[in-house]
Amino acid sequence: MKIIDLRTMRGPSYWSVKHTKLIVAKVDLEEFAGKWSNTVPELGGRLMQLFPNIGQPQPNGMSGGKQSAKRPPLDLDQLNDGEPLGHVIYHIALELQRLAGMPVYWGKSYPAQEEGVDYVVFTYQEERAGRRAIETAVEIVETCYKGEKVDLKPIIDELHEIREDEFIGPSTYSIVAEAASRNIPYIALKHSNIIQLGYGVNQKRIWATTTSYTSHAGVEVAGNKNRTKDMLKDAGVPVPRGTTVYSEDGLRDAIDELGFPIVTKPLNGNHGKGATIHITNWNDAAEGLKAAQVYSRAVIVEQFIEGFDFRLLVVNGKLIAAAKRTPAAVTGDGSSTIQQLIDAVNKDPRRGVGHEKVLTAIKADKHTLDILTSKELTLESVLPADETLYLKSTANISTGGTATDVTDLMHPYNVLLAERVAGIVGLDICGIDLMATDIAVPLNESRGAVIEVNAAPGFRMHIAPAEGLPRNVAAPVVDMLFPPGKPARIPIIAITGTNGKTTTTRLIAHLVASKGYKVGFTTTDGIYIQGVQLQTGDCTGGQSAEFVLKDPTVNFAVLETARGGMLRSGLGFHNCDIAVVTNVAADHLGMRDINTVEEMAAVKGVLPRTVRKNGWAVLNADDDLVYAMARTVDCRVALFSMDENNPRIIEHVEAGGVAAVYEEGYITIYKNSYKLRIDRAAEFPITFGGRAGFNIENSLAAALAGYLAGFDRDDIKTAFRTFVPSGAKTPGRMNVYKFPKYEVIVDYAHNTAGILKFGAFMDATPATRKIGVVSGLGDRRDEDTLGFSRIAGRIFDEVVLRQDRDLRGKTAEEIKALMERGLRLDKPDLPITYIEKEMDAIDYVLETAPEGAVITLFTENIAAVLAKLDKYETNVAIE
Repeated sequence: MKIIDLRTMRGPSYWSVKHTKLIVAKVDLEEFAGKWSNTVPELGGRLMQLFPNIGQPQPNGMSGGKQSAKRPPLDLDQLNDGEPLGHVIYHIALELQRLAGMPVYWGKSYPAQEEGVDYVVFTYQEERAGRRAIETAVEIVETCYKGEKVDLKPIIDELHEIREDEFIGPSTYSIVAEAASRNIPYIALKHSNIIQLGYGVNQKRIWATTTSYTSHAGVEVAGNKNRTKDMLKDAGVPVPRGTTVYSEDGLRDAIDELGFPIVTKPLNGNHGKGATIHITNWNDAAEGLKAAQVYSRAVIVEQFIEGFDFRLLVVNGKLIAAAKRTPAAVTGDGSSTIQQLIDAVNKDPRRGVGHEKVLTAIKADKHTLDILTSKELTLESVLPADETLYLKSTANISTGGTATDVTDLMHPYNVLLAERVAGIVGLDICGIDLMATDIAVPLNESRGAVIEVNAAPGFRMHIAPAEGLPRNVAAPVVDMLFPPGKPARIPIIAITGTNGKTTTTRLIAHLVASKGYKVGFTTTDGIYIQGVQLQTGDCTGGQSAEFVLKDPTVNFAVLETARGGMLRSGLGFHNCDIAVVTNVAADHLGMRDINTVEEMAAVKGVLPRTVRKNGWAVLNADDDLVYAMARTVDCRVALFSMDENNPRIIEHVEAGGVAAVYEEGYITIYKNSYKLRIDRAAEFPITFGGRAGFNIENSLAAALAGYLAGFDRDDIKTAFRTFVPSGAKTPGRMNVYKFPKYEVIVDYAHNTAGILKFGAFMDATPATRKIGVVSGLGDRRDEDTLGFSRIAGRIFDEVVLRQDRDLRGKTAEEIKALMERGLRLDKPDLPITYIEKEMDAIDYVLETAPEGAVITLFTENIAAVLAKLDKYETNVAIE
C-alpha cells in the first residue's frame, strides 16, 4: 500500500462543506486492491486488539461546543464480515489522533476512478498530526494484514508531541470556540500563535489571552514584580513585604529583615517558574535562590503569607471568576509508594499530557525530587494512611495542580480589590494571585495579600475546574472585543464558474469601489487592495482569499474562486454573503480526478453552499448544472438569464423571486413581477456596443449581485458605464488595440465554451481578414483540445499556431498535431503557420496582417504580450 496523493483541506471543499479540516488521501492498495478486512481471518482481531475503542461513539458534552456527526461504527463483527480496507484505514487514522488527545470523529472512503485505488477522507485537529496519522494508518493496516507486530507507543508519542507543538492551547481555544459559536470567523496567522478574529477592518487579534486591547505598558508592569508590588502598595492593596537580591549575601540580609518563612521567585518570571514557597531554613533559601536565578539574575525575596492560593480573573474591568488552587499532591494509603500514588492519580481520565485534557498529569521532576529529599523521602517511600504530600511548591495547573471554583464565595471587598488591581496595573485581561485563609473574608481582615499579577492568565482552571462550576470566561473576552452591534465580518461576494468569473469579479469590485468602499479582490491576475495590485499570478485559491480577509484596511471583499483551490486546500472562508456561479463547462477535466462536467459542477457548487442563511446564491438559469445548484443551498436564490422568456425565470419571478434578464437590449432586474431597467447593455464599454454577448451575461450576474448587496440602479449604471476594459483594468480579457492598419484583440479564451462565445462576438465583428494566434494546452484531454481548435478553425480565416512555455505533460509535436487536426476538421484548407515561441508569433502576425484585419491573440503570458503591444503602439504613434 502507498499514498499517491495527500492534500489538506482548510475550509469548505469538494469533500465536505460542513467539515472544513480534512485530510484527503489517495491510497493505492496495490496487491491488497479489492480485498476486504475478512480476507485474512485474523485481521479483525489484530486490529481490535490494537484499537479496542475504535468503534466507540463520540461522547456527549465534549469540550469545544457543538458535537460533530458520529462516525459510522466499526466493531469486530463488521471487520470479520468484511469492510473495505479504505474504510478501515480512515477509522484507524481517526483513532490514532484520538489516542493522542485529539477528539476527531468524521470520515469516509470510496473508490477512485483507477482500479485498486481508494480515497480516504477524515477530519483532523492539528494538520501535521492528521497527515502523519494517515501515513501511519496505512502502514498499520499493511503490517497487520501481513501478520507482523505493531508497536503503537512510539506512534502515539509522536502524535502527542505534534499536538503539543501545534495546539493553540486551551485558553486560546476557548476564546476561538466562543467566537465561532457567535459566527465570528477566525484565521490562524502563520509563523505565530496569533489568532485573528473577524475580517478586514473589523478584525481583532488574540495571542494566548492577550488581545488587541492589551496594553504594552500593562504587560511591562505585570512582568516586573517589584514595580507591580510598589504600585499596588501605593494604592492601598495588601502586598507581602519583600526585597530584591542578586546574591547569597543579599539573601542573608533579606532573611535578617523579613525572617522565615519566605518565598523566592525570579523578578521577571511567570507561570510559577523558578518559584519556591514556604522556605523555613537557610539551605532551602539558598536552593530557592539558585532555582530562581535560572530565569532571572534578580530574585524577589518576600515574606510567606499563610493561607490558600487563589487566582482571580478580571476581564474588561469586571471580576469574572475565582479559583482556589491546590498544588499537585498525593494522599497516602499506608501501603503504596509515592510513585504508585502518583501513577494512581494520573489514571484520572481528566489528566493528560500538557494541555491535552482539563488536568495535567503529575511528573516527578527534579523539583519534586528536591521536595522529597528535603523531607527525607524518595519515590519508593510509603506514605502513612491519609497523609497528604504536596509534590510541587506552586499550585499551577500546568504542573499537575487542581482548581476549585470559588467565584460565588467572593466577598464584595475582594471583588472590588481585584477590579482595582487590574485597573492599577492596566490590563484588559488580568490574573491576580493572592494568598488568604478565606476568600469570603475581606483580604485586609484575613491578613492575606496579593502575591502576583499576571498578563495572559490561563483560563483552564476556570473553564474546567476539578471541583465547582465551570465558568465561560471566554464569553466576556469576546464581548469586550465585539460588543453588541459591532460587526466582526465584512461583506464577501464570491464568484466562480468556468468562464467569465474574472470579468464578473472585476465588474463587481469596480461597482463596490465606486461607492467608497475599500475593496480587496482576487482574480486569476493577482490580488488587489484598494486598486493596488499587491500580488501577481493566479490568486483564486484559499490563501489569496485569506490575504484579503486579513488586510486591516479592507471593508469589502470580492473573491474570484476557482476549482483548483477548492480541490487543493478548500475555500479560504467558511461563509460568504453572495455567491455568483457564471456557468459550468468542460474545462480542466481529467485533472485532480474531476472527470465529468457533472463532477465539475459539484466542485463549483461548493461555493453557493457556503452562503449564509440570509444571503444570496446568484445562479445562471440558462445553465442546467448551475440552475440545479438551487436545490443544494440553504440560502435565498436569485437567477439571471439572457432570455427573458426562460420558463425558469418566469416561474421564479412569479413566486416572488429576484432575477436579472437581458430584455429588449436592457439589463433588467425583476422583482415581484416589476421591472427595474438598469441601462442598455450596449452603453457598457465591456459589451463592445452589445457585440460581446458573453460580457452582457457577465454584466447580468454582476448587476444582480450588486443589487442584492444594496446598490441602487444609478450606482450600478454609473459603475458599469465607467468600467472600460483595458490591459490595466482587465488584463487578458477582451483588450482591444486599434492600430492604423488593423485591430488587435488580446483574450484568455482557453476552452471550448469560452471560444464558442468569443466566436459569436467575432461573427458580429467586420474585418477584411480574421487572424488568430492560438495554442493548445498539454494538460487537457485530447477531445477538449480538438473541440477548442475546431471552433478556432471556424472563427478565423488564418491561424498562427504557437506553443505555451509550459507544455503541461505533452510534447510540442503531440500538441501541434492535435491542434492542426482540429483546426482543419471543418476547414481542410485553413492556412496555418507554425511558430513555436509566442513573442515570435506575435511579431510575425503584426508584420504580415493586411489592412482592415482583426488579429486575435489567445495568450498565455498576458503581461508580456500587453507590454509588447503597448510598446508597439508607442512606436506606431511616433512613426
